[in-house]
Amino acid sequence: MNSPWQRRRQPDDVPTPVAVAVSDFCRRAKAPAPAPEVREALALLAEADDFRVRALTDGEPEASPLGPFAVVDILNGTQASVAAQRQACGFYEVARELAHVREQKTPPPAPAPAEPTLTFAPPPAADASAGKKGGKAAKEDLEATVKERIAPRKRAPTEDALGSPADFAEEPALSRRDLPRPRGRFTRVEAPRASFMELTRLTGKPIVEAAMEAADHRFALLRALSQRFNGARGELTQMDLENVLRDHALMDAMVEKERRQVLDGFTTQRGAAGRVAWALGLSPSELQRLVSVLSLTEDVEALRERFRREALAAPHLTHRLDLLGREKYLTDLGIQKKFADTLRKELERLVGDVLHDAGDLHELADAVGRKHGAPSELVLRAFERLGLADGLRKQLLAGSR
Repeated sequence: MNSPWQRRRQPDDVPTPVAVAVSDFCRRAKAPAPAPEVREALALLAEADDFRVRALTDGEPEASPLGPFAVVDILNGTQASVAAQRQACGFYEVARELAHVREQKTPPPAPAPAEPTLTFAPPPAADASAGKKGGKAAKEDLEATVKERIAPRKRAPTEDALGSPADFAEEPALSRRDLPRPRGRFTRVEAPRASFMELTRLTGKPIVEAAMEAADHRFALLRALSQRFNGARGELTQMDLENVLRDHALMDAMVEKERRQVLDGFTTQRGAAGRVAWALGLSPSELQRLVSVLSLTEDVEALRERFRREALAAPHLTHRLDLLGREKYLTDLGIQKKFADTLRKELERLVGDVLHDAGDLHELADAVGRKHGAPSELVLRAFERLGLADGLRKQLLAGSR
């Protein structure tokens, strides 16, 4: 097992740009180191890890102090705060000295053993003076010898392949939290974002048009482009995006698409603003801003008023009883109390016509449902929701006496 402090290449083989980047990173992390020490630390990493070194050193240090050996430790999976504590207490100086001692004591690798060649020894000559019994024993010995020569050989694990027991004792057990970060094709590295100026150029118009085809509104377009581009002052903002759309003469197309999406949403969701925001992937405040920017406040309010009137003037009792269970929808339209009061008065009138024919609340609900073509379950649920159940039970009990 390879130790994390075992050299994998010569210090002279470390690329100069990588060494310069690590040296500058250590300076910013308040632990400047000479060039030989930087190259000695980078010799502990393989050439394939150079891109991970650059990815770490291009950012700002998360903790301080961090020397070159702390950088190697972070790349091996150690948290930056832990590496800073190790740097402060002199842990890496001890590890550096131990690595030197171990490298001096390590014997040179033994040459690879030559592949064994199969040789077949000639069978022993039979003794002429042996009789039939002796000839039979010699024949059995010959067969046993041939079987041993052609049988597959089982090789025992060698110390070079698996490592010595001392190597296992020196390696600390890694917990789930301290496991090294994934490498190779399993590594997730955020793609660098391009400058905002790329979108303002003529070559940026096809990029914006392609993103507009997949976005229903400007908020979705902003989320898509902010993953690839920076803004004029850091993060890409809504103002930056709108300026780009105006520069490329795409603002009118975006507005027309947004107006169509918003009006279709309010029509499909029957005026429920919450469901429209959910369908478009917007928060309620973003939907309100979008409606205001598109000057659709009067149109949206007209649609909502139309569905309010339809809910309050539903012609069939079953429809009104079903709407009573959609409390969130009625609250969104702002008519929940008015609708409940209207339906309560209507049920009180309908119950008065059949109250004398029922013995309990279930029979009363069945009677109202049969007379007006509504499910008795919905009628009974309306009694409970509108607070009529207790009063009707008392009336039924008084009538039975």
